[in-house]
Amino acid sequence: MPRLLHYSDIENVFDDPERAGRLAGCVSVLDDDDTLVVGTGDTTAPGVLSLVERGGQALDFYDAIDADYETFGNHEFDYGVNRARELVAASRPTWVSCNIHDEAGDRFAAAEGAIPWTTHEVDGVTLGFFGVTDPTTGSINPEAVDLTFGDPYEAAAEATSALREAGADVIVALSHLGSGDDELARRCDVDVVLGGHVHAERDDVVDGVPIVRPGANGHVVWEVRIDGERVETVRHRTAEYRPNDSLVAALVGRVDAAGLDEVLCRIERPMDRSEETVAAGECRVGNAIADAYRWATGADVGLQNSGGIRSGPPIGPDVTHADLVSLVPFEEHLVVAEVTGDELLAVFNAARGSVMGFGEPEWWHAHVSGARIVWDDDRDEVVEATVDGEPIDPDRLYTLATSDYVLHSTQEFPAVTQAHRAGEFDIQHEVLARYAREVGFDAATEGRIERRTAPQTGD
Repeated sequence: MPRLLHYSDIENVFDDPERAGRLAGCVSVLDDDDTLVVGTGDTTAPGVLSLVERGGQALDFYDAIDADYETFGNHEFDYGVNRARELVAASRPTWVSCNIHDEAGDRFAAAEGAIPWTTHEVDGVTLGFFGVTDPTTGSINPEAVDLTFGDPYEAAAEATSALREAGADVIVALSHLGSGDDELARRCDVDVVLGGHVHAERDDVVDGVPIVRPGANGHVVWEVRIDGERVETVRHRTAEYRPNDSLVAALVGRVDAAGLDEVLCRIERPMDRSEETVAAGECRVGNAIADAYRWATGADVGLQNSGGIRSGPPIGPDVTHADLVSLVPFEEHLVVAEVTGDELLAVFNAARGSVMGFGEPEWWHAHVSGARIVWDDDRDEVVEATVDGEPIDPDRLYTLATSDYVLHSTQEFPAVTQAHRAGEFDIQHEVLARYAREVGFDAATEGRIERRTAPQTGD
């Protein structure tokens, strides 16, 4: 019986060598001759070690798990398209991608071995694989702007047709589409969707097509068993498996060589940075980052997007340089944008997931400094907003300190663009490190964001 072991969005797992080792140990224990090991993107980045190694730390992981197939996530391009090509050429798995084209219009990384689709016979069953990546990747990753991300459903239709002609009995989509997996299942001739991009776990069936998603950071591996027309999914918690000692040793050596263990300051209470906390509304770590941005630039308002804060162990009580790199592990500059009051209100009105169109509908996306936002959940909009204690003047110009990503992205806070750029400062994590040394790195929750819901009334 063919089996698939599916991981995805493991991102900063490598910054915790033991957790990465348990992920590899889980896969190794479950793997056998009738099993294929597959990933669905965001394996090479982001993370502290990823930033230092420019994605190269994933090569040890691929070897440790004997990976078979992989597709591209948006973070595979964090260090540029040429580095992505190098990693494709150097890594063990075959990269499968049918909707990405390079600067010349050719299939991306074809010369390095990437292919649009393939078949693999396991236990007498011909499995077909193709990969698709979120078509908005060029707008959410500045390093990918020279690539073309085509319509994933049209590309999938071509791939599935070719796979059926090639004799595929079961077609498996390796998808980094996130919420687009439902449409993929409905529109395309697929039998299983292995998903990624959105960090929430999933085990679902849409129009008869099983869809699984492991969540982020290597905590879960999905086992997919294919028995004729029956597909069974089994969830494995990687923490329950012994670590792969050789991978742990390799990663520990890389971490030690990075030299980022300097303690910059100390805080009394560690700060939680789990996705559940960061995406729920105001939180200490979001406030601290936004405060650092405003401190470094003198801007009226500091803004940090929730998706840019990477989850991991709590920060503190000792705050190291590595901790701060791990919070925002991107080679992106802190910038200042000049916006009108109307535009600033539009930024604040895009702070919840239902407006953003990214992540889960209830997610909160904006962490601020120098401002206060009152949000009405029922009306799904800002009902009050102040800067420095004063109501926002629609016609006044305000300065906004944020990451360069926010100006580039059309998916998050589209009201602020590169046209609003008024200044550029150091790389984000370098700003945080300087702030920690000179000021400290702590913040309280103090009512910067208030979310109101109408009280429930009885009959």
